[in-house]
Amino acid sequence: MLDAGLWGVPFSYVLLAAYSTVLVAELVGDKAIYTVASLALRFRPGLVFGAITVAFMGKMLGAVLLGRAASHVLGRWTTLASAAALFASALFIWLKEAGAPPVKPLASVNWSRAIAVSFSSLFFTEWGDAGQVAAAALAAQTHSLLPVWLGGTLALMSKGGLAIILGLRLRHRLPQRLLRPLASVSCCLLGVLALLRVG
Repeated sequence: MLDAGLWGVPFSYVLLAAYSTVLVAELVGDKAIYTVASLALRFRPGLVFGAITVAFMGKMLGAVLLGRAASHVLGRWTTLASAAALFASALFIWLKEAGAPPVKPLASVNWSRAIAVSFSSLFFTEWGDAGQVAAAALAAQTHSLLPVWLGGTLALMSKGGLAIILGLRLRHRLPQRLLRPLASVSCCLLGVLALLRVG
C-alpha cells in the first residue's frame, strides 16, 4: 500500500496537492519564468530543460528537507508554523507586483556552458519563494517527503516547460487577474486545513 500522506490520505493526493499548489504559486509573479524563456532563446531547448530540471530537483529537495527538519524540531508547533507559512505565501502572492524583466539577446555558446549557465541561473536564485515555502509547509505537515518533493519538482518542471514552449507569451495567455486569486485561495485552503488539525 502507498504511503499515507496529507492527514491520512494516499500518496497520490499529497502529490497532487503539492503539484497544484506549487505550480500556481510559481506561475504568479515569478521571475524565473522569464529567465527560462530567455535561456531557451539563447541555447538549445533540450539542454536548457535538462539543466533546469536538475536545478529544480535540488531546490525542491532543499525545501522538503527544511520542512521535515522543522517538523522534528518544532513538534506540535509545526502545524501552526505550516499554516502561518501558507497564509504568508497567500499574502505574498496576492500583493506581489507583476512585471516582466527585459529579455536581452544573448550570444550562443557551447553545450557545457549552456548547461552550466542554465543550471546556475535557476539553482542559485530565488530561494524561499512562495512555491518552496508551500512545499516546505506541506512536507512539515504531512511528514511525507517523496510525494511533496515529486509533486513540487513536477510543478517546477511544468513551469519550465511552459516557459520554453510559450516563451514570453505565457503571461498574455495566463492573466495575473486569474492566477493571483487562484494561488492565494489555494494556499489559504491548505492553511485552514492545517489549523483544523491543531484543534
